[in-house]
Amino acid sequence: MRIRKYDADFSRRHFIKQTAKNVFAAGVFGTVWDAVAQNGTFEKVYPDELLSIEVYTKGGFKPGDVITADNVDLLQDLLDPIRYMQVKQMGRKIGIVESTKDMTHLSPVDYIEATLRNKGQAKLDAKGNIYTLEGKPWIGGNPFPEPHSALEVFVPITLSWGRHDVSFYMVKDYEINADGDQGYYYEVGWCEMASVGRVTLDPKPYLPGSEKKLRYQSVFFTYPNDAKGTSFLNIWDYDQAVFPELMGYLPAFKRVRRFPASQRFEPLIPGTTLYLSDAWAAGDPYLTWGNFKIVGRGPFLAGLTQNWNSADPNWEGKVHGGPKNITFWDTKVELIPEVIIVDAEPTSYPQAPVGKKRVWFDARTLLPVNMVSYDRRGEPFKSFDGSYSLYENGDQKVMDGKYPYWSWVNVHAHDVQSNRMTRLEQTRTIRGGYEMKVNDQSLYEKYLTESAITRLGT
Repeated sequence: MRIRKYDADFSRRHFIKQTAKNVFAAGVFGTVWDAVAQNGTFEKVYPDELLSIEVYTKGGFKPGDVITADNVDLLQDLLDPIRYMQVKQMGRKIGIVESTKDMTHLSPVDYIEATLRNKGQAKLDAKGNIYTLEGKPWIGGNPFPEPHSALEVFVPITLSWGRHDVSFYMVKDYEINADGDQGYYYEVGWCEMASVGRVTLDPKPYLPGSEKKLRYQSVFFTYPNDAKGTSFLNIWDYDQAVFPELMGYLPAFKRVRRFPASQRFEPLIPGTTLYLSDAWAAGDPYLTWGNFKIVGRGPFLAGLTQNWNSADPNWEGKVHGGPKNITFWDTKVELIPEVIIVDAEPTSYPQAPVGKKRVWFDARTLLPVNMVSYDRRGEPFKSFDGSYSLYENGDQKVMDGKYPYWSWVNVHAHDVQSNRMTRLEQTRTIRGGYEMKVNDQSLYEKYLTESAITRLGT
């Protein structure tokens, strides 16, 4: 046990000093990634006060406790303003679990190994695009595990949303009205594949013939019947100043239509609060945003582990809170020792309803753990609150090759101005016989081409 001179005030002063010096490497007593390279954990680079909610709160909270309206004021400095409001005013409850100290529980193992292997090989060109020191497209993993600017904090998640080479998510989407009733319900397939920076599938690090593309991504609907067959395909250019190509198949027109890709702040389907721009808090090429700025850093509460519901055969979560007791997922959070908070503005979208977004990144992994967007007047507009987990619980596990699967579990997307909530969860299956898959190369021909989305629609 370390001497308790490293209290919350010490940590606060440390993070203020690091921010003022433009020092971004995560850690207090050393850097996280140096520690991970040695033994896979990072507990020795943070004081006990930043790795234990019980120590941080001087016994006020411990793993197993629940954050409610009665005690949330004591943790307000560890929450974003929207979750604080949800707990204080809307009946949301959030469980607390022990802080994770093993990096392999916070990202896919192949992604972690690529980060360590390729550390120091990334650079931004004069325009802001990322290349290796030899001038080639990125080769895999987190290019900036120890970032030197606010922009570099945003780069890794934009390059690789799910941190797998190929992800095929089964999604159930619940749209909750302001009165607490469910207005819409959708079942959705979401497929994404990296064409550069591949770390698991051969050939790697690039998909032959697609070295100038960043990713292929599609979304299609299997339920309800009036949405069934609707599908969209995004093809991202590697140049982060170029808008993705956006195509959609609409069954009513029986053809593929091309959409203005700059219109990324409109709902794709009725009832949802989600925009394309919201995905992973980085749904647009990062050079179409600007004025990146670090606005804070320090400890934070977010859902990183123990959120997978292994007890349900389809992994479906439980809900609570709001006027009809169905507004929020049951989720668990833990004390993150250090987040980096970044503001950015949509500089290439003059008609965007968003004036800026504020994103909280886990400083150890640069994973976005929370986002709040603001309208053009500077008022809070929407929040994007995701939970993650290793899909392992005792003897129950979902495998990603040699290792347990790591991914997102559920999302709250809350439009606080209309008080409408979009609840998303990743399930094992959806209607139509579709099932979650990871790192399956055959998914490209099935879901990620123009002919594929036409076939899905017919």
